[in-house]
Amino acid sequence: MRISAAIAISLCTLASSAQSQTPKDEGAIRIMRSGSQPSRQGPAENFTGSVRVDPLFQANAPARASGSLVTFESGTRTAWHTHLLGQILIVTAGTGRVQRWGDPVEEIRQGDVVWIPPGQKHWHGAAPNSSMAHIAIVEQLDGKAVDWMEKVSDAQYSEPVRAQGASSDASAKPRPSQGPIGDLAPKLAELTDDVLYGDVWERPELSKRDRSLVTVAALIALNRPEQLRSHLIKARENGVTQEELTETITHLAFYCGWPNAVNAVNVAKEVFDKK
Repeated sequence: MRISAAIAISLCTLASSAQSQTPKDEGAIRIMRSGSQPSRQGPAENFTGSVRVDPLFQANAPARASGSLVTFESGTRTAWHTHLLGQILIVTAGTGRVQRWGDPVEEIRQGDVVWIPPGQKHWHGAAPNSSMAHIAIVEQLDGKAVDWMEKVSDAQYSEPVRAQGASSDASAKPRPSQGPIGDLAPKLAELTDDVLYGDVWERPELSKRDRSLVTVAALIALNRPEQLRSHLIKARENGVTQEELTETITHLAFYCGWPNAVNAVNVAKEVFDKK
């Protein structure tokens, strides 16, 4: 009799404990902490090369959208595929590629947002010499979001890239380095845009403001006035103030010499006067 009573009490305690652990508010805000969800490798049948997939959120009815952070090593890409309800890509780092079947390959960079309409056969991935990461958001229809197809061949992946912003619009702009060095050294311009600015400058470990300060300091120390001029302009665009740049020059006078600092002041004055 005592044993039966003890069992009954235990069962009641367990039931009460389970009930207390059940969320009381189904409509409460949920926070998925960074790193709390395990990463996985993109399946070999759907990707070429090493691709890491970090789940961000799942579709919870009545919502249909789910999202993942997908990181591509250089040269890696998805297979051809379609999405029943379309897909949104938000590029968070590096330089990548995207192509719809029958269209030229397009270049995508950090900050770009790509909309792929429903049913469009396409692929996306990293550039040959740069890694790329994007957030991919898709919606499910009857529990399904994607139809995978054949792999993207090396020949398809290596097709010429349409210049960024190229279109029938007369205001289309050339590559950033085309004007200064592209006419004489097109490969150097390509490496500058894709590797230096497309990859190194887009890495999240340093902000662009901090990268500008590092670059300006190095150019002052090396006494490179022509490069310093353009990077002072870029530093202002990246949020470095005139006062901060002036103080950087003053500070570096004690480390890289008065002549270098004086030359930097003259370049800075020229840049600031044009603002």
